Amino acid sequence: MGAGDLRSGRIVIVGASLAGLRAAEALREEGFTGSLTVVGEEPYPPYDRPPLSKQVLLGKAAADSTGLPMRRDPEAEWRLGVRAAGLDLLAKRVLLEDGEPLPYDRVLIATGTRARPWPNPEEGTLDGVFTLRTCDDAAGLAERLAAGPERVLVIGGGFTGSEIASACRELALDVTVAERGPAPLVGALGGTLAKLAAVMQRNHGVDLRTGVTVTALRGSGRFTGAELSDGTRVDADTCVVALGAVRNVEWLADSGLAAGPRGIACDAGCRAFNMYGIVTDDVFVAGDVSRFPHPLFGYQMLSLEHWGNAIEQAEVAAHNMVNPGPLQRPHLAIPAFWSTQFGLNIKSVGVPTYSDHVVIAQGSLEARRLAMVYGYRGRVTAAVTVDMAKALDYYRHLIETAAPFPPAPGAQDRAIAADVPIPSAVPDPKGLSHEPTVALTGYLPDRRLTVLQPTR
Repeated sequence: MGAGDLRSGRIVIVGASLAGLRAAEALREEGFTGSLTVVGEEPYPPYDRPPLSKQVLLGKAAADSTGLPMRRDPEAEWRLGVRAAGLDLLAKRVLLEDGEPLPYDRVLIATGTRARPWPNPEEGTLDGVFTLRTCDDAAGLAERLAAGPERVLVIGGGFTGSEIASACRELALDVTVAERGPAPLVGALGGTLAKLAAVMQRNHGVDLRTGVTVTALRGSGRFTGAELSDGTRVDADTCVVALGAVRNVEWLADSGLAAGPRGIACDAGCRAFNMYGIVTDDVFVAGDVSRFPHPLFGYQMLSLEHWGNAIEQAEVAAHNMVNPGPLQRPHLAIPAFWSTQFGLNIKSVGVPTYSDHVVIAQGSLEARRLAMVYGYRGRVTAAVTVDMAKALDYYRHLIETAAPFPPAPGAQDRAIAADVPIPSAVPDPKGLSHEPTVALTGYLPDRRLTVLQPTR
């Protein structure tokens, strides 16, 4: 196929959220003139998810007001409210749940994630038990919080759980957070900063329970409380299950792609691998459902649930879908995310979980204003700031240039603190209720590969 051929034909995008929309726009910006179809499971046009756990829960924005602005009309056929049920790589078609096949020349998978449900379906459907992922989820939970529940139980102390707990306290609601790990956010930020997160929650009146699991949700019809593994009971009338995300890959089970619980493996050019590790030419992946190698992090497969990553990866995928090999670009963006909770602004660049030591480079835990730098085997791999966001660009540069760790003095606004590196204390995710924000994974197929017999 020449460059001209790549700019025509049929492209199908499966997934109508942030990555799907930005990819559709970028394809047109890149000169794609063919037919473009976007399939979305939800009946709504693409909308923004970060405000759902912040402004929407606080009643500052309606759940249906977070639609994503279109940078340009992608002139696509939108198939909303319909789920993809399969992918046939040989016949080159996406199969929809209603049985209709959508033929393609190239396909982009951007199916994202869904909230991990409570493992006991009967308990999970009690009135008053919520998850938070979609705008419908947010609308229901915001309405419940506005009605003034007696107590809210949040199961899971990751970023979503912590932001929900923060919103509850801002609304002057009693809230209990149950986290299996030693502290909230520990899976994302390691042990030292997680201690600060725990102090902040308790200082803001959160009943924080760590090192415990919720063993049962109680109630007949309506949720009334939960049993914990330490033998205690929490009486509450509202429960939010914040146990991380499930990647939407089940529809690809028979496709032959390297799709598993950690997402779909692809190369740095967003081209999907098949289950034998061979890269495909016409199947691309972007956003939360993808796993891609990054040379700055030892070519580990990174699995990111970040707003910025979805946009950047969608744009790289779109570029590579309409450009021949020598003109294709790699997706090598430095991961970055932010969170506002309990009056703190937490920003991160790099991969904090890819670390063995940390050092407080500026500020202090006591002042609750600091920059913490993470290192792995003697070089800088991440930085997290608390109420010190303007320092992040400096640390991003250190990560991009593989600067030595601990970093030399000379951060922008003051000399580096004379602090000694300490272990980063990144826990095994298996012991947490929340998942790490960045997962480092090798592909673990959940079934044995079939040995291909050569045809004679």
